[in-house]
Amino acid sequence: MVRRGDPEDVNCSIAQALDVVGDSWTLLIIRDAARGLTRFEQFQQELGLSRKVLAERLRLLVDAQVLTRQPYQERPLRHEYRLTPRGRALLPVLVALQDWGDSWLLGTGEPTATTVEASREAERVHALLGTRIPELLLPGADGEPHDPVAAGGATVLYCFPGAFVRPESYPPGWSAVPGAPGCTLESLTYRDRLAEFTAAGAAVHGVSTQRPDEQRAFAEAESLGFPLLSDLGLGLTGALRLPTLRAAGTTRLKRLTLVVDRDRTVREVLYPVTDITASVAAALRAARGVQADRAATRSGHAVRPSAR
Repeated sequence: MVRRGDPEDVNCSIAQALDVVGDSWTLLIIRDAARGLTRFEQFQQELGLSRKVLAERLRLLVDAQVLTRQPYQERPLRHEYRLTPRGRALLPVLVALQDWGDSWLLGTGEPTATTVEASREAERVHALLGTRIPELLLPGADGEPHDPVAAGGATVLYCFPGAFVRPESYPPGWSAVPGAPGCTLESLTYRDRLAEFTAAGAAVHGVSTQRPDEQRAFAEAESLGFPLLSDLGLGLTGALRLPTLRAAGTTRLKRLTLVVDRDRTVREVLYPVTDITASVAAALRAARGVQADRAATRSGHAVRPSAR
């Protein structure tokens, strides 16, 4: 798919990539496909595009093998659009664009692992309340793929920049990055209160963009007792538009916590996390609330709203 006229563009991978994803609507379609949208009407409602423009962009992405097009209804014939491996390989590009926007358009350009409560970044993260976590698998510290949402009950999904066995393993200047220190304390606090989460019918999962072997070394050294999952490929980060920062050439998650019910719906969002001990306590309260709502639903009572 070469359409650029400059002969030098034939050998320029940037130019060739822009032939596929150089249009803003195209990137936003990929963004929404990562979130779990699959149908024409869903894309149109989310983006506000005309049917003609949307059909053109979807056709381009299918031709470029970024999306697959599969029928889900015969009469009338309708299709679903899903990301291919080639399409999912674009998620780090979207995350990098978001990180640049958060840092340089919405922020000061200085690295930070947190934000202020009134920021547009925090508003975007809190908009996850009531949305559904798409079905995906993340490699665990055991090397096996895991669903970030536990089956059968609530899941406390706490995201953190990274934790290491030895302090010298942290990126240079890590202690000076606002919001970055405290990863070990957060994991150990969840470990020490794990029995309370279990009693509340909730699983605890930690997520970072560290390699699984790094996570395994930390989990074994600290005897965590719950899974650490690696979003090194940025599948979850891209799907939920989670905030990130760049440190030592690596994309790292900012510290935030989601409490998710058994139907994969986000029931509580904690961001920014400025007091680790308080955030773990708040996550436990939210998990208990999810369990209480489930019990109320089984008994026929109304479900109460989640407390912020």
